[in-house]
Amino acid sequence: MQGNGFKIGLVVFFFALSAWYLYPSARNYFIQQRIDGMEQQEREEYERENLQRIRNVKEDALKLGLDLQGGMHVTMEVRTDALIRELATDVDQTFEEVLAAARATADETGNSIIDAFAMEFERRDPNARLSRYFRDSDAGITRRSTNGDVSQYLLGQADNAIDRAISIIRDRVDRYGVTEPSIQKQGTRRVVVELPGIDDPERVRNLLKGTARLEFHLMAEPEELARALQQTIAWYDTQVDTADAAMAETADTTAAPADTPAAADTSAVADLFEEVLDQPTNPLLAVMQPAGQGVEFGLVSEQDTARVRELLSAPAVQDFLPVGVDLLYDANPAGATEEGLEMYYLLGVRDQVELSGEVITSARVDFDELNLPEVTMVMNSEGSRTWARLTGANVNKNIAIVLDGVVYSYPTVINRIVGGRSSITGLGSRDEAQDIVTVLMSGALPAPVDIVEERTVGPSLGQASIRAGFISVMVGLGLVALFMIFYYRTAGLVADLALLFNIIFIFGILAAFQATLTLPGIAGIVLTIGMAVDANVLIFERIREERGTGKTLKAAIDAGYSKAFSAIFDANVTTFFVGAILYSFGVGPIQGFAVTLMAGILSSLFTAIIVSRIVFDYMVVKRRMNVSYG
Repeated sequence: MQGNGFKIGLVVFFFALSAWYLYPSARNYFIQQRIDGMEQQEREEYERENLQRIRNVKEDALKLGLDLQGGMHVTMEVRTDALIRELATDVDQTFEEVLAAARATADETGNSIIDAFAMEFERRDPNARLSRYFRDSDAGITRRSTNGDVSQYLLGQADNAIDRAISIIRDRVDRYGVTEPSIQKQGTRRVVVELPGIDDPERVRNLLKGTARLEFHLMAEPEELARALQQTIAWYDTQVDTADAAMAETADTTAAPADTPAAADTSAVADLFEEVLDQPTNPLLAVMQPAGQGVEFGLVSEQDTARVRELLSAPAVQDFLPVGVDLLYDANPAGATEEGLEMYYLLGVRDQVELSGEVITSARVDFDELNLPEVTMVMNSEGSRTWARLTGANVNKNIAIVLDGVVYSYPTVINRIVGGRSSITGLGSRDEAQDIVTVLMSGALPAPVDIVEERTVGPSLGQASIRAGFISVMVGLGLVALFMIFYYRTAGLVADLALLFNIIFIFGILAAFQATLTLPGIAGIVLTIGMAVDANVLIFERIREERGTGKTLKAAIDAGYSKAFSAIFDANVTTFFVGAILYSFGVGPIQGFAVTLMAGILSSLFTAIIVSRIVFDYMVVKRRMNVSYG
């Protein structure tokens, strides 16, 4: 054993280091086993009392991929039709009709909506030019551009939009903290996102879809909004009275034959009454509590928001609203009903955008004097000037901060604000504030996106994959171990011991570098088990050859390790380079396979050359045993 002190220290060090990094994974396993064995009530109480400890252990434990621990698989589609509409400098009824028809055609055939748009446009009018709707001097698109030129321009813009969307989505996912996400382009309009370990799908869904369109708007005048509310309520009261009178007038005609005019009128009035009013009371007051104070139009429960939007979309009601005013919902609940449904204010907001989110240069999560979360934003010089002018001209008035069509706050301006700083307050949690910062700082999506497919991989499926992977590793390890013992006798036992160290070191490397273990990664481990003994085979065959020349066992071992080293090193280094290339250019499962392959190569080199040599030196030099090589 003389001269092996450094090697032994190195083995002990790496073994202890691997155990250190794998300890949280072992703790996490036993904690989960304990939780799974509890009753529902006991489990909830235990998780509530030990929430922080459980989270810390999970954070430090070896990460598992989507196929092993479950998560979300989301397919998103970039709304190319919305991008086309946004790029257009002039839009008319024909444009909207052609775009709608192109969208329907693209959905049916799966072809590019831009090609469908150009074909539908030319079909309606062969002599018409797309350049009447699109002009971009920087891209060379003028009124003289051909339809083909415009189509190529739109295709280029769509490709850029997809690439920007992928980049922004990846940035948002990284800021969220998902481990080893997979984000890939699919076809011409879709992006596939795989997020392992997600436990809040709704939050992630909103984060992926958010377009980050931050806007600052002035609010409606309170007097005008209150007047519009009174007129709207009165109009629906009139509709109810009219329907009641019509029903009363026709009540005596119920005995008339079904084909008489009176019966027909009764049926028509009843249908109208049922479809428009649904009940013999004011339909708006049935689903909305009128506010009429300040900029607040009404208070609506979360289950009635769509119904209120439908009632307020009536043309007569729209005429009552002040010109240039939209009704938007507050993002923060104002309270809750007795049934536990959250209530939201409907606010009067002017549709003119006074300032957009493009002027925001930085955003961060802060806390106010009440320790409530808020988002603090800093504007560039142009935005600072506009913000100072806007706040100076609207002292004692409300300014709405609108993100993706929802009002996050509408503070009252106390005085002129200089320096370009503003805040989004009234947020429900720090997570919500962080999500807003994430969306703002990652940038606005170039076009709206729709989630067209969503799958959640449950933990039970992940457990089945883990079980199958464990069985495959054990079977592979067992077969290799038996073969080595059968063929190389005592030396085979030494190789099997080195193989056990190899597996421990592989998992230690994965845990140390916070790598994610996936099903392809387990395949890489199984492959590494076979490759790990390859170095031992080369060494043992060399020792056999040296023994055949008449050398002593110790001299044969020294010569075998020395002469086999170059072949072992060359083979493993070239394979390591292949793994590095796979990791650099691959995505998702390919990277998972590459990580375990590279970790296995490094570990197998160390165990085959260092660990097994220490054991042989101990057996031959220290114990003077006669080691059999088959």
